[in-house]
Amino acid sequence: MQSGDLAALAALLADETRASFCLVLLDGRAWTAGELARHAGVAASTASEHLGKLVTGGLLAEERQGRHRYVRLADERVAHLVEELASYAAPAADPAPRSLRVASARSAMARGRTCYDHLAGRLGIAITQAMTVRGLLRQDTGFALTDQGAAWFGELGIELQRRGRRPLVRGCLDWTERKPHLAGIAGAELCRHALDAGWCVRIGSERAVKVTADGELALGELLGIEPEILR
Repeated sequence: MQSGDLAALAALLADETRASFCLVLLDGRAWTAGELARHAGVAASTASEHLGKLVTGGLLAEERQGRHRYVRLADERVAHLVEELASYAAPAADPAPRSLRVASARSAMARGRTCYDHLAGRLGIAITQAMTVRGLLRQDTGFALTDQGAAWFGELGIELQRRGRRPLVRGCLDWTERKPHLAGIAGAELCRHALDAGWCVRIGSERAVKVTADGELALGELLGIEPEILR
């Protein structure tokens, strides 16, 4: 990569509106240009211009269905880049929330959320640490799934199939906890299983998720995670 390429990539995220789009797209879902425009508080024409730059720059992928144009993060690598940059950009002490609604949303996001297609926040960290303590996951020389860990996924009925160049497991620096949580294929499949099994449910319009009573019971039995940590 040439220095000019790096500068061009940095410039794509140097605009607050474009950065706002990338952050909200960390929920892993596809959004329309109109939805993103309303989220960022900009005109539709302004949103379209910014989205064009992000698509051309390879950070977003787009698809059209009828009159609607949908965009999503191009892949997990982009999500990883955005999440890591957010962790470095986050101030050591967040300013006081402007309202109870903002405070509640911030608390929910810190407690548990999705980061693209895997679990993050205190929930993601608790699962990652519990897996490591139980010998299912290694972090001493980078993230690696142990044989015991692979068997554990199989016992849950989760099939881990390698797809393309995506790693089986990878650490993703959590922007609220400043610790790595589980990402990669294993992280994505565990998140999908948690949502499908009703261990977690999405709440609000952001990426926040809440652990259900069934989830507290399952995570306690499987990983020994205390319910208080998840609330």
